[in-house]
Amino acid sequence: MSPAPVLAATGSAVPDLTTHPIGYAAIAIFVLAYLLVMAEEFTGLRKSKPVILAAGVIWAMIAWIYAADGMTHQVEQAVRHNLLEYAELMLFLLVAMTYVNAMQERQVFDALRSWLLGRGLGLRKLFWLTGWLAFLISPLADNLTTALLMCAVVMAVGGDNPRFISLACINIVVAANAGGAFSPFGDITTLMVWQKGIVEFNTFFALFVPALVNFIVPASLMHFAVPNDPPRIVDDGATMKRGARRIIVLFLLTIVTAVSFHNLLDIPPVIGMLTGLAYLQFMGFYLQKTAHRDYPGRVDNEDHEGQMGEVVAFDVFEKVARAEWDTLLFFYGVVLCVGGLGFLGYLALASEVMYLQWGATEANIAVGLLSAVVDNIPVMLAVLTMQPDMPTGQWLLVTLTAGVGGSLLSVGSAAGVALMGQARGYYTFFSHLRWTPAIALGYAASVATHSWINAGYY
Repeated sequence: MSPAPVLAATGSAVPDLTTHPIGYAAIAIFVLAYLLVMAEEFTGLRKSKPVILAAGVIWAMIAWIYAADGMTHQVEQAVRHNLLEYAELMLFLLVAMTYVNAMQERQVFDALRSWLLGRGLGLRKLFWLTGWLAFLISPLADNLTTALLMCAVVMAVGGDNPRFISLACINIVVAANAGGAFSPFGDITTLMVWQKGIVEFNTFFALFVPALVNFIVPASLMHFAVPNDPPRIVDDGATMKRGARRIIVLFLLTIVTAVSFHNLLDIPPVIGMLTGLAYLQFMGFYLQKTAHRDYPGRVDNEDHEGQMGEVVAFDVFEKVARAEWDTLLFFYGVVLCVGGLGFLGYLALASEVMYLQWGATEANIAVGLLSAVVDNIPVMLAVLTMQPDMPTGQWLLVTLTAGVGGSLLSVGSAAGVALMGQARGYYTFFSHLRWTPAIALGYAASVATHSWINAGYY
């Protein structure tokens, strides 16, 4: 939001804040906060802290300068608008994270890992299988969870082969980011575009083939560098707990509910997701009431109740508490920071330069390159706040580039940053950088593929 309409309506002589010291200070504060976010791996400072502080300081400065001209109401309206946008995103993600935590507690992912480990596949086949699973699971589960799951498999079977671990992790990051790009549920950026109503739910799947190309091209080039040694035999025998399959079905039903509410009833999809949370709550109630089935043959009531406590611990609110709150609060800070810069008028200036002077295609490709350095969430949020006048094909293009552009560097996506921690010493910034040319080739090929097969959307 730019202050220009407010000034025109009130006639107050507030200076152009894009050239005002307050504006420059706001940009400096945001840049400093984001440098701290990018340095999280080295400082240990959680990424939510600097952006939350920056959001408060930026809006306090805006409110102070507007209060001097008696226009606090306009600032209040802008802040409330940003809070509403954040609330929809946060509640949607909270439900999705709760379901993922519930499936983790029921050992769904452990069972999948155990199944993979028991296949006895060679390292090259495992390289491709973990990549394909990352590509296919991330559209439903988020790309971060998917990447961590596949990395656990890679570490279990390739612990004595650092070259395999490094290449497999690169492949997983690229595949998870590509898979998340063609589904509204696969990445925060696609979710934001869908919730804004800019692209219809079914239209996102037009990005399936470009996203597939983005994954296949670098994977094919890395294939020849993957050692074809036999894997280390590991069998942890993990199995799913009671109710796991039903929770998976309820998660799919929750997605159907959210999509139906949005497409058929014109209700925000977050309402459908919260309705789906009730499905899980009832399932949790059932698991608590039938907990005795997990201990057949027990007759000692005191011991039985003591052991039942472990089962009754399946509490939906415990799963809510285990959500990635640092990530959710990080989104709050980003939404408010970007909203503040938009209110000051900087996003309008950026939109004029990028989308009017450069052109939409060049601007959207640049968005993807920028997301390799800066997280794709504030980049996509800035584009959505600019609201450039683009056809659906261009919105699909920026959704694709923002989603897969983060794969160019290990620090460009949450999946890459997480795997640098999980596979520390094996998967590093520089090991990923060696294959950046191959990933960039996949990036260019995916953009070209989209322009070719989705020409009808332009």
